Amino acid sequence: MTELKSPKSPLFTIFSTVFIDMLGVGIVIPVIAALLLDPSHNLLPVATTMHTRTILLGFLIASYPLAQFFGAPMLGALSDRYGRRKLLSLSLFGTLIGYILFATAILEQNIYMLFASRILDGFTGGNISIALSAISDFSDEKSKSKNFGMIGAAFGLGFILGPYIGGKLADPNVLSWFNAATPFWFAAILTMVNLFLVLVRFPETLIIRRNTPVSAFTGIQNIGKAFKLTHLRTIFFVVFLLTLGFNFFTQFFQVFLINKFHFTISNIADIFAYIGIWIVIAQGGLQRPLSKKFSPLSILQISGILLGITLPMLLLPSESKYIFFVLPFIAIFQGLTQPNMTSLVSSQAGKDEQGQILGINQSIQSLGMAIPPIIASYINMVNINLPIVTASFCIIMGWAVLIVFFRNKKTLTVFK
Repeated sequence: MTELKSPKSPLFTIFSTVFIDMLGVGIVIPVIAALLLDPSHNLLPVATTMHTRTILLGFLIASYPLAQFFGAPMLGALSDRYGRRKLLSLSLFGTLIGYILFATAILEQNIYMLFASRILDGFTGGNISIALSAISDFSDEKSKSKNFGMIGAAFGLGFILGPYIGGKLADPNVLSWFNAATPFWFAAILTMVNLFLVLVRFPETLIIRRNTPVSAFTGIQNIGKAFKLTHLRTIFFVVFLLTLGFNFFTQFFQVFLINKFHFTISNIADIFAYIGIWIVIAQGGLQRPLSKKFSPLSILQISGILLGITLPMLLLPSESKYIFFVLPFIAIFQGLTQPNMTSLVSSQAGKDEQGQILGINQSIQSLGMAIPPIIASYINMVNINLPIVTASFCIIMGWAVLIVFFRNKKTLTVFK
């Protein structure tokens, strides 16, 4: 078993890679909405209407997961051919250039460069999927669960600290020379450290190379395969609806906070860090004891509906302080829904199908992340509450499909 304690072990470097990568992803969250919605950043002409700004924001947010939808399967296939170390290094280099371009775009007030940076970062952003493949390479059946758990902790910790650090680094009230570009220079430095760790400390974990086909259309092909697999297409549809719903919430919650409560970048940073803490509490403190007593399906049947009916409660408070009482419930229910959904998908496939099924699942989730910000940018202009209402509707629909088609546990085919 590979232990985390040795800095020379693959797991140590993978832990660092995932943590630093999620730190960088989190840094973007509190900043990106203000960049386009606040005219003082001058990325768009001052006369640009709020309607146009919001639509452009939706497409900017969507550009990353959409590029990842096409890029991640290609990087995964290339890592099967040429090894994890080379492709992880390439992925991190693309992320590094993406952050540098993003910071430069802010300083140059260039909206086109801003889009280019997000597309590049998304297309080369297969860092986590390659890291997870590396864990599968060197983990045995006994250590795999533990090793994946450590990576889950790195993921959660990075997501907690990322938004908080991003918001504070963009706040000139903290230091006079801080601005909206500062978090991205910081993320670039972190990525350089990450790349150095991979080049110096990360041994190649792939023993047997596989000539996996490489295609720009693998993501689209995966969606097609999801519909053809008769024993899995319903569960994939549930994954799509749940991912779609939660991303209607997360991708445009910043806009809701800015429009309704006039939140600053620093305020948004605080609230996303707060959400992250509760998600980690759910996954680190509740998931394990619950999984010993209940099946993933049983947990999903409860967490899914509770998540769907709790989201609209965010619309009730007239003062921002009251949403802090609602968010822990949303974070906990999502923190239980996500891992149990993945576990349920994995349990429907045999050992020889795991890579294919989880690859299809990743493509479905990427698509489910790309669609909401585009739609939300339009319906938000009708009513700022609609993205959250739509989030609730999609999640409840996903739960309903789960209940109707899997109400009898015997309909689930579980592979050991």
